[in-house]
This record gives sequence, C-alpha cells and structure tokens, in this order.
Amino acid sequence: MAGTNASGQSESGTEQCRSPLIVTEDEELLDDLLRLCAAAGSAPEVAHGTLSGSSGWEGAPLVLVGDDCAARLVGVPRRPGVLLIGRDLDDPGVWRRGIELGAEHVLFLPDAETWLVDRVADVVEGTGGQAVTVGVIGGRGGAGASTLACALALSAARAGHRTMLIDGDPLGGGIDVLLGGEAVEGLRWPAFAQSQGRVAAGALEESLPALHALRVLSWDRGSPVTIPSAAARSVLAAARRRGGAVVVDLPRRVDETAAEVLAQLDVGLLVVPAELRAVAAAHRVSSRVRMVLGDLRVVVRGPTGDGLDDEEIARLLELPLAGELPPEPGLLAALAAGEPPGASERGPLARFCTDFWGRALPARGSAAA
Repeated sequence: MAGTNASGQSESGTEQCRSPLIVTEDEELLDDLLRLCAAAGSAPEVAHGTLSGSSGWEGAPLVLVGDDCAARLVGVPRRPGVLLIGRDLDDPGVWRRGIELGAEHVLFLPDAETWLVDRVADVVEGTGGQAVTVGVIGGRGGAGASTLACALALSAARAGHRTMLIDGDPLGGGIDVLLGGEAVEGLRWPAFAQSQGRVAAGALEESLPALHALRVLSWDRGSPVTIPSAAARSVLAAARRRGGAVVVDLPRRVDETAAEVLAQLDVGLLVVPAELRAVAAAHRVSSRVRMVLGDLRVVVRGPTGDGLDDEEIARLLELPLAGELPPEPGLLAALAAGEPPGASERGPLARFCTDFWGRALPARGSAAA
C-alpha cells in the first residue's frame, strides 16, 4: 500500500486513500473486522496494536480501533473518523475509553455489523455530498410528467453534473423508450427486484444503460415484476450516494414502494395542466403524496384556460408554485423523429429546466461527472 500524507492522499498526490485502518491485537476481532471490510469491498491496513509513526493514523479516511488497544492510544493526535469497537455491552468503561480516544462512535459487534459495513462502503466509494433528488409526478394522466422528468435529467447532464434518471412507474412502458434507448444494453428494474441491504453505488451506475450523457434505470417490456419497498429503498439510496442529480418519474398511485421512493426525495414537482378537471385530479394526488413528501411544488402546464392562471392553480392546490411550463413548439414532431424531450437547449422546456437546476444544484464542481 502506498504511503499516505496527512490529507489522505497517496505519496504521488494523485489518488485519494480510501482504505480504513484497523488497530487491534485481538485476533478474533481482527478476523471479524477484515470480514466486514471485505463485505464492503475494502482491503484495510492493519496495525497490530501499535502505531509506527503515523502508520496511516492521520491519512486513513476511517480508523477502527479495537477496545483492547484503546487505552494505549490515548494521547495520539485526535482526528475525525475514529470508531471504537467493543463486544461487551455490560462494560461501562468502554464509553470512558471512547471519550478519551476522541472516538466519533462506540460500536458493539455483532449488533452494529450492518452499520459498520455501510460506513466502510461509504469510504470505499468516496461518498461526497448526496445527490439533489427530484421526483416528477403527473396531476392527472397525460399531464407530461415523463416529458418533464426526461428534460430535467438531460438538462442536468448537459450542465456537467453526474445524472441518473429513474423510472418509478411500472405501468409507464419504460422511460428508456422516450429516450430512444430501449435496445441499449444494461440492467432494468427486474434485475434489482431481489436486492437486499446495501447496493454498491458505483456498480449500480456502471450496470445501467448510458443514454445522452446520463444513466437510466427503466422498466423493461417483460411481464410485470413487483419491486419490494426494501429493494427500491436500497437502489435509490445508492443512486443518491453518487452525488449530482437524480430525477425520478413517479407513478400517481402511492403504494408502499412508491412511498419509499418519495421518502428519499428532496423535492417533488406536480405537473398540472391548466384545466379545472386536472386541478381536481391533482388535488387527490397531492393529498396522498404530501403524507410522505414534505416539499411538493406545482408546475402549471400551459396554456392557461378555464379562467385559471398559474398562481390561482397553486392557491387552489395549496402548494408552492415552481413555475409555469408553456407549450413546447414542435415537441410531438421531435419525439416522432426520435429526439428526446429537452434535448434542445432552446424552448420553454429547456428554459424551465435550466432555471430550476440553477437554483437547485451547486455550480459544477465535486458533484460533476
């Protein structure tokens, strides 16, 4: 393993160190920690009870200290990311040793195994900030939610952000069709139906079809498959850990799986045509969605009619107004020609998406692809 400096970089200065450091002389504990690190995809450095120089102490992104070595490490320079690992829940002294060591957490095996694997996996994946996660849902059938979801994803990708578009509607026919990618190789939702526990974020991204500079998780055209709520939770959590932007095309029916997805959104956009009947239907949809999602906003799809404008529709729905979306000239002809919605940088659709991301996403930087 290459040497590390205090910033956690390799000696070449070009690669971030992502291997945790284990400090213990307890062979049984060491075996358990090596097993858990392996489950997280990590090959840790091991210091058998003593630190030779820094021995990775300052540079490792995470340090797992066995309680057997805690006392002798008191006095070493304090640093974040130190976890004290014990086994005896009835030993009150472990909490005192954790405080003296400056540990962020005191864990007990085997109870905390799942939590520890997740924490180590975050280190391996180099997890930074969570993605800005936006869900789009139609106030009624044919409102244009899928069109807006595609356009938002393409707009974020065009701005240089790592972007994933997720098809959350199993009855929608597959959002990859709207992008012209139904024949592109990659996994679809049925491949994740049996997912349990943590899904590796990098592996998820690499397994999905790459379309128009973004990754797409869509339904296929096979027989309907039920995605358990736990699987949906794991997949969306993995997508969010990669940073950038995640856009979800949501179903109007809020079942247990949809509720899991809604719970992980930062903001929801309810697309409502400017028609009285559409507003009535959207009110029923929003009442269910707001039971799970705290930040739901309305996008009014023009042209306005029935004596309703965008502010009046937002008032009737008791929702914040995210904006008005005027008709997109030539949209149907572009779709018929195989051009996905939002592919053009001109027009009302692109302007709406650019303005939305300008407020929702940071400037291109660490979250960029």
